[in-house]
Amino acid sequence: MDRLAVRLFDSGHGAGKGSGSPAPLTFKNPVLTASGTFGYGVEFESYGDLTKLGGIVVKGLSLRPREGNPLPRIAETPCGMLNAVGLQNDGVEAFLKMRLPRLPWRETPVIANIYAASPEEFADLAESLAGEEGIAALEVNVSCPNVAHGGALFGQDPRLTAEVTAAVKNQAGSKPVIVKLSPNVTDIAVIARAAEDAGADALSCINTITGMGVDLRTRKPLLANVVGGLSGPAIKPVALRCVWQVCRAVSIPVIGVGGVTSARDVLEFILVGAHAVQIGTMNFVRPDAAFHIAEELPALCDELGIKDLAAFRGSLNVGGAA
Repeated sequence: MDRLAVRLFDSGHGAGKGSGSPAPLTFKNPVLTASGTFGYGVEFESYGDLTKLGGIVVKGLSLRPREGNPLPRIAETPCGMLNAVGLQNDGVEAFLKMRLPRLPWRETPVIANIYAASPEEFADLAESLAGEEGIAALEVNVSCPNVAHGGALFGQDPRLTAEVTAAVKNQAGSKPVIVKLSPNVTDIAVIARAAEDAGADALSCINTITGMGVDLRTRKPLLANVVGGLSGPAIKPVALRCVWQVCRAVSIPVIGVGGVTSARDVLEFILVGAHAVQIGTMNFVRPDAAFHIAEELPALCDELGIKDLAAFRGSLNVGGAA
């Protein structure tokens, strides 16, 4: 296996504590795209070769099409952005018929991020995707802070997180189940353990941090939804802390998300324990960002003397500051 390849689990290896073993999942490199920042993947094929990415996480899918929140729903902030898009999407049926066939899923794993308003709806979504050959795994969005009914509520309560995780796992078949965690909690390790105990095969963290912006001249909020999710470089220290805490709390793989803009950022997340990393807001700044980061990673590993990512992962020396 290539030195940059990432194997989350092998065939027959029970990652989570739920019923059944997940199908093997391997990324050619640790650079994935984050849901909601890379469209359905096909929109970015003119900016780079999708087969060079470690994985593609498509925008959140619901059972039926969603229009999302009213405009304005995106605002720039220092070192980041606020969004209250509200999970606008075409619905899972349209995605499977029109989008998935255009993706290079045989060469690059495609992960379906799913959103629902109840455990039963999550289960129905998982069932609709369980038999799709082109879907490598499911990422369960229990943490979106921008929807009035669902996401944030599930992600902030360990009992509800476990309930949703179990519902998805029971209907996912052999698809690995990745639960995406929210940072808007008192103790993210508690939520992480609840997801693991309910059968999650892996975790991704973090989703956006709840925030808001205002316009002094109009005396109005920048977002029609008033509050939204903060992302971008500003949240990277929070994301690193959360990934470090979660990796120490669970025994399943963790995917780091939050403020990644460079190959160095990727290695920082791996240093604190992440198996892979998702590129999010940087895709808005530079649509070819994920491709460039994946391309630059081997040279940076050579520069730092990193010969094996698995050996490097989690090797942070906490005995003293840099």
